[in-house]
Formats: sequence, structure tokens, C-alpha cells
Amino acid sequence: MTIEMTGRLLKHEKLAKYTSWRVGGPADRLYIPQDRHDLIEFIKTLPDSESVFWMGLGSNLLVRDGGIRGTVINTKGRLKEMSLTEEGSVYVEAGVPCAHVARFCGERGLLGAEFLAGIPGTIGGALKMNAGAFGGETWAIVQSVEMLNKSGNVTHRKPQEFTVSYRSVKGFENEWFLACVLTLQQGDTVESQQKIKGLLEKRGATQPTNQPSCGSVFKNPEGDYAARLIEQCGLKGYSIGGACVSEKHANFIVNTGNATAADIETLIYYVQDKVKQQQGVILQTEVCMVGEEI
Repeated sequence: MTIEMTGRLLKHEKLAKYTSWRVGGPADRLYIPQDRHDLIEFIKTLPDSESVFWMGLGSNLLVRDGGIRGTVINTKGRLKEMSLTEEGSVYVEAGVPCAHVARFCGERGLLGAEFLAGIPGTIGGALKMNAGAFGGETWAIVQSVEMLNKSGNVTHRKPQEFTVSYRSVKGFENEWFLACVLTLQQGDTVESQQKIKGLLEKRGATQPTNQPSCGSVFKNPEGDYAARLIEQCGLKGYSIGGACVSEKHANFIVNTGNATAADIETLIYYVQDKVKQQQGVILQTEVCMVGEEI
């Protein structure tokens, strides 16, 4: 029996339009699923040897100028189901933007997800890296996850089956986050919405939200802040090509209009080198760098 795919399969599609930095070479194949069922059926058609990369809103991601070999699956605007369970938890599919999750929970008086308003990605990406903001972390509110494997089978897993730490989640090879269930505290709707509003105002005041960036580039060293160390080196405003260390927040690199992925990557390494030389600290990247150079 032939399965009819209802999503879109694009070949040699440039990924710059799908990333928040607005850079990135082509994917051999880019699949935009219609929905969860279509995605599962598509995964079943892929050979075992096929490399698969998942992309949501394209934040926290640097796709090199040579692009990505294999298949890229884009969940933006897809995998968007979100609902309250009978137990009062929240079910969220991987393609839902984190900010939407924060708002959904806040409107229902569920406390604990407000920090998600400060994460510029999808819940799938947040699960993959234990994304955090304003003192909150994703896996602190995860009750369970649904995983999709290369054979197209869906499994349910608990947090204790993963090794979760600061901006790092180690789990199962060739399994991907399909959805999760979040456990939150019942509270006051007004209180939650006011907290979200305050966090968004803080984000707008301290981060270059009006320029293409990936979010935070470096992890904060224990007991310190990457932005402080970078600023101490006098690197705010330093640029290579079209890539520039933000004047507003030193842990952001912005695309001023004509940056290449190579410009951004070169600037990342330059910042790391200067901080190591002047501050004696080796900054670890938070951003995921993938693909091939030209």
C-alpha cells in the first residue's frame, strides 16, 4: 500500500529563510509535515542511513553556508497541538513556540511556565537543550515526553530516563522529541500574566529583539555571566563582516544585514579567544552549529 504524503518536500532549499540569524546554505531535502500523522508516515519512508536534522523556529542554530546533507524536518507552524489534560497538566507538541506555551498556561492560572516567554524557540528545541530564561529551566516542569524514532514508532519516556543538566540533555540515539506533558502549579491568572508581561518587558529592554540573532550564543560559566566577560573585553560592537557583537547585550551576535554564517562563526571563535586571553575563562557555546562550510 502506498502512503500519500500530505506535507511539502523541497529539494536544495536554502535554509537562511528558516533561521533566526537569516543565514544558512541549502538542505538536500527539507520536509514540512502537514501534521503529526504525516510526519510519522514520512519518517517511515526514510532509509536507515539517512541523516535527519530537526528545525523549529531556527533560533539557537547556526547553519553553515554549505548547508546540511540529508533531510531537514521543519516543524514551524506544524506539530502545534496544545491542550489541558484531565489531570490538569498541559500537553504540548514539539512545534509550539515556547512563548505560546507561556501564554496558554498563564491564561489558565497555571504557574511555573512564565520563563518560557523569554525563549525564542519551540518546545521541541527547549526539550533538546533544556532551554532556560529568567531563572527557569524547561525540564524542571516536564512530566513525560513522547519520542519518535527512525522506524516511525512513538514511545513515552520519563525525565529520569535522560541525563539533564544546564543547557544539555542526553537521551536516546535516533529518537526525537514529538511532544511533552508539563506539570504546573495551580495559581492566579492575573499574577501569571503580569509576571509574563514583566519578563517580556525585561527581555525587550535588555536584548536586541529587533535584529536577527540566535538568542544567547554562549553558556553562562558557573557563578558568572558570559555577557559580563565579553563586555569586560571591550567587545560590544565588534564586528566581522556583517556579524556584530550586540551593543545591547554582549552575549548576542546580530546579523547587521549581510552576514554570512562564516562571519558569525569566525566572530564566535574570536570572542572565545579574547575572553580566554583576557579573563582566563573558556566560554562554551550554547548555539548549535551544524552543516558544511563552503
